[in-house]
Amino acid sequence: MTAFLARRERFDRVGSTNDVVRDWLAEGTAEVCLAIADEQTAGRGRAGRAWVAPRGAALLLSLGFRPTWLEPDRAWRLAATVSLVMAAAAEEVAGLPVRAIRLKWPNDLVVESDGTGARKRAGILGETQGLGTDDPRVVVGLGINADWRADDFPPELAGSMTSLREASGGRPIDLAVLRDACLLRLEAGIAALRGGRFDAAAWADRQLTSGRMIRLERPDGSETVRALGVDAASGALIVEDLGTANGERHVLVGEISHVRLAASSPAAV
Repeated sequence: MTAFLARRERFDRVGSTNDVVRDWLAEGTAEVCLAIADEQTAGRGRAGRAWVAPRGAALLLSLGFRPTWLEPDRAWRLAATVSLVMAAAAEEVAGLPVRAIRLKWPNDLVVESDGTGARKRAGILGETQGLGTDDPRVVVGLGINADWRADDFPPELAGSMTSLREASGGRPIDLAVLRDACLLRLEAGIAALRGGRFDAAAWADRQLTSGRMIRLERPDGSETVRALGVDAASGALIVEDLGTANGERHVLVGEISHVRLAASSPAAV
């Protein structure tokens, strides 16, 4: 077991690894706890969306934290750290160039291919309880499309998703190697957070949305705006707003259900 893990279990099949880890934390399990599954029957993403992947095609795991050592307004950095280490691990295992994997705010792992737009490769779901109390709990779930052939993508998602295997030109991806590469980096990343250090520059540098026109979708409607960057203090997306004194405003994750690149939005220089 990796030294920083207090509990680690692998499951053949579960409903949701996030639910498993949430229950462990409720029972008093110490951090960091890790649940890995070969298959999920009720995996989920942000805003209640389902996360579906066939057995053996994706790395599915959830991590549980008790971040008494982290200010409540910085709990978002746990999911951001997971996204950064996963991006670096995936690039290494798949033989991809550095920064081939970008982040679509806040933490979806995506890749742009031949002008076809950003295709989702992995999703990260952070769930919190008790922030600001003496028993804060954070669960960070990760699903990364790894050894999945394009011919097997669900037809309704084939135009918006990809996998490490496809991004690497058909190179088989070993899930165990990918998992271990991620956990090795995660141990260092969490140790840095505990020490008050977060690589805000790396998180900002991987953001695909910065400098581009995006569509912010809310339950009550949507708007198209230019994304200017991200705020390392709050994790907010900074968007252009000419109606404000400084020409910008901050958008928090909880305010929206989805972020999409607007059609024909050129990459930032």
